[in-house]
Amino acid sequence: MNEIKRTTLCYIENDGCWLMLYRNRKPDDANEGKWLGIGGKIEAGETPEECNCREVMEETGLRLLSAHFHGVIRFRATTYEDEDMYLFSSRDFEPADPHALRVFRESGTYEPPECSEGELHWIPQDELMGLPMWQGDRAFLRQILEGRDRISLTLQYEGEDCTIISED
Repeated sequence: MNEIKRTTLCYIENDGCWLMLYRNRKPDDANEGKWLGIGGKIEAGETPEECNCREVMEETGLRLLSAHFHGVIRFRATTYEDEDMYLFSSRDFEPADPHALRVFRESGTYEPPECSEGELHWIPQDELMGLPMWQGDRAFLRQILEGRDRISLTLQYEGEDCTIISED
């Protein structure tokens, strides 16, 4: 049996907008053309919380002061690698860069840096569900936007088609 890939994903909110990554810069990217939250693969010896903070810092330049853990989303697929994703959200962060931190404290705004994986944009909440994204991502993002504290799903993918197998 193959080992299941372990990842994190974090949705970051500020003043009614959510920081999203439009994947368009990595060669052979299965996520190309889709909008995602911020995240990546958990490294050996790393906890999901540590991975979440590291990935957010690497991709956005933001230091998470706290993040809410919603639960585990289990992806099972015929075409892609099986994955257990630890889902987080945060409204409690600050820019790591001193100049950006000063601007953020004065204006409440943060202009994300260039990201090697795609383009980072603050998307108003009422526009999120209209973005091109994976069907499964749409399911758990909707639950975050509805204020659900705990989210646990098993999703079955056949190509790009997604079925919710279980919801705990």
